[in-house]
Amino acid sequence: MDSHKLRVLESIQQRVLWLATMMIHHANNVRPNTDGTKVGGHQASSASTVTLMTALYFHFLKKGDRVAVKPHSSPIFHSIQYLLGNLPKRYMTTLREFGGLQSYPSRTKDPEQVDFSTGSVGLGVVAPLFTSLTQRFLRDHGAAIPERRFVAVVGDAELDEGNVWEALLDEALDGIGQVVWVVDLNRQSLDRVVPGIRAARLKKLFAQNGWRVLEAKYGHKLQALYALPGGETLRRRIDDMSNEEYQSCIRLHGAELRERLLNSNDADRSTLAVVLAKVPDDELQSVISNLGGHDLDTMCEIFDEVDRDMTRPTVVFAYTVKGWGLPIAGHPLNHSMLLNSEQIETLRASMGIASDDLWPDFESDSPEGQICHDVAQRLAEVETPPLPVVTVPSRVDLSMPDIVSTQDAFGRLLVRFADIPEVAPHMVTTSPDVSVSTNLGAWINRNGVYTHHPEVTDYESEAQRLLRWQRSTNGRHIELGISEMNLFMMLGMAGLSYELLGAPLVPIGTVYDPFVLRGLDSFIYAVYSGAKFIVAGTPSGVTLAPEGGAHQSTITASVGIELPKLMMAEPCYAGELEWYLLEGVRNCFDRDHGRPLYLRLSTRTIDQAPFVAARERLGIDTLQQQALTGAYRLATWQTNHPDLAGAPRVMLCASGAVIPEVLQAAELLWREGVAADVINVVSVRAMYERFVEARQQGERDPFAWLYPDSERRTPMVTIHDAASHAMAWLGSVYGAPVTSLGVDEFGQSGNRHDLYRHFHLDVASIADAAFCAIDE
Repeated sequence: MDSHKLRVLESIQQRVLWLATMMIHHANNVRPNTDGTKVGGHQASSASTVTLMTALYFHFLKKGDRVAVKPHSSPIFHSIQYLLGNLPKRYMTTLREFGGLQSYPSRTKDPEQVDFSTGSVGLGVVAPLFTSLTQRFLRDHGAAIPERRFVAVVGDAELDEGNVWEALLDEALDGIGQVVWVVDLNRQSLDRVVPGIRAARLKKLFAQNGWRVLEAKYGHKLQALYALPGGETLRRRIDDMSNEEYQSCIRLHGAELRERLLNSNDADRSTLAVVLAKVPDDELQSVISNLGGHDLDTMCEIFDEVDRDMTRPTVVFAYTVKGWGLPIAGHPLNHSMLLNSEQIETLRASMGIASDDLWPDFESDSPEGQICHDVAQRLAEVETPPLPVVTVPSRVDLSMPDIVSTQDAFGRLLVRFADIPEVAPHMVTTSPDVSVSTNLGAWINRNGVYTHHPEVTDYESEAQRLLRWQRSTNGRHIELGISEMNLFMMLGMAGLSYELLGAPLVPIGTVYDPFVLRGLDSFIYAVYSGAKFIVAGTPSGVTLAPEGGAHQSTITASVGIELPKLMMAEPCYAGELEWYLLEGVRNCFDRDHGRPLYLRLSTRTIDQAPFVAARERLGIDTLQQQALTGAYRLATWQTNHPDLAGAPRVMLCASGAVIPEVLQAAELLWREGVAADVINVVSVRAMYERFVEARQQGERDPFAWLYPDSERRTPMVTIHDAASHAMAWLGSVYGAPVTSLGVDEFGQSGNRHDLYRHFHLDVASIADAAFCAIDE
């Protein structure tokens, strides 16, 4: 790089550092703090990435590239966007303020464009990998989208997160190209300088997994010293230092630093003294701290090298100093440190910032202003093609067996959806090595398994197999390893394919329901990021009784109710599942208001006759509307035993696979002279949202279709193959007394009847609860 451009970039880098540091200072020490809580903002962590972020945005990135920014570098990111003209000045004083700049980059809440939400737990690190896989899938299936590159700026402590290595080891991501990770190797975590030198071990792990490994360890000043006679002795002295010693060295100056460096074995001392004599005392600290991650020329050279081969993933280890350029640089406890007002004033004066303009950009005719303008033009967002107009039918009316499980029906419906011309080209399924046991077999037989590297040999072609595992670029199923974290990351990034890549997908995943919680971090991340997808947790509850407590889910229904922006349903019958699946597909094409769908399904086969009877009684349109609103009356005493008028009443409200027991309990109650109704709560989430919405709008009658005036204080029993509290709130809608039955302890092996009896979900227990509710 020519010296003039380098000086201009260094000027831009200094301005970015000032703006980010001042932004955090203003949030903590200038803006009124009404409750006294520390605001924070990570000045030291931001400073460690200023050089690599400057080189990234002002040198390397091209139009269409997507970047996941290190969470603690959020102020650096916002400052760069400000200089590029993408962030209005008024936001510079709103860091961590309600309605302002978020603490960590957020796709859905920050005012400027953020490609990937990040938040210090390794999720944003791997998001670019799965987005690159999604891009490859789309391009192999004929999508006319440009080939983009995907970059993650990674805090070195994030490499402690297990999900990072789950992703690196997944065969589905082998050889994925167009991906760059830049590791901010400042060797400090939240509480300490990390002991030991583990960079070599990390580099080996990446190389063993097929990554190209590059290093920006030393800047040009140190490299020049190393090139002198005896320079290898100085390199060895610095290379052999512990992280703690190096961090302490860079806080020293002049003669004190020189003496520390000379504190080596006697054989090296004289050689070191000769080499160090080339550097005056007043320059020694800046030379010894000249790591590659803070040398703009070095970082630009590294990025040029990255650009030469994007056919496989690349990781760059950029050695940095936490707090670089600030008075807290290298301090072992600087993670949460903040500059005081005196230090800020000294920094302002040293950088030539006017006291009456603390948020300066650059004059448009200055060299810096011209580069900012050129980069802004270069990185201007590619125009996203219009979203295709897709008409999703309200019903497909697929014929189902008279007795069928929701998991079986799910597999049949996916195959039927492949016949919908406008929907099929957008569908993709994925699972963490459970495709057969979650009924994706028929879908895979019809659509194949996706791979970028086609296989022509089928070594089991002679065998009579239920599953034809044909892998090709045309396949529409992505098989992952046994990692639920990877499943939800795949769903999340495929569920953002329109926003990130310009082509919408309908991603559908399956997972054993107990292990939804194993992937909960990435599940939340995907929903938080605004992704649209469908996931089936199956089998759920304790219906898979012989598998025991480790494979039985109890609190996943609560996740489905409580995770913001999520739809959740627990259908009992195939018809209900069909309607919710179609609604989930429809939501995938509603990029502004659509929501991901979570389904709790079961392998329990269930007689569909009660659903057919309800359909005939209510009419299919009314039944569908009520089911999608959350619930409907599945069985009523008026229809089955009109002679019970005036008898004691009870409502049995149930969800999912336990409904056959509830229907049998209702029959027992009718015979005993109790006017029982069975309400099928297909989506307790939809019911709760309707309840909350009504309360907020002052509406006093949210469930008029479900509870006639005369029955609103009728005693209620809720029955759920999940934690009992998930439906316990239903009684509060109209102030009815409620008894809640559910699974409130860990399960165990057995048959379903034994477990239902143990958890009071059997017919006798439900009837007993109803009698008690009436008597209270």
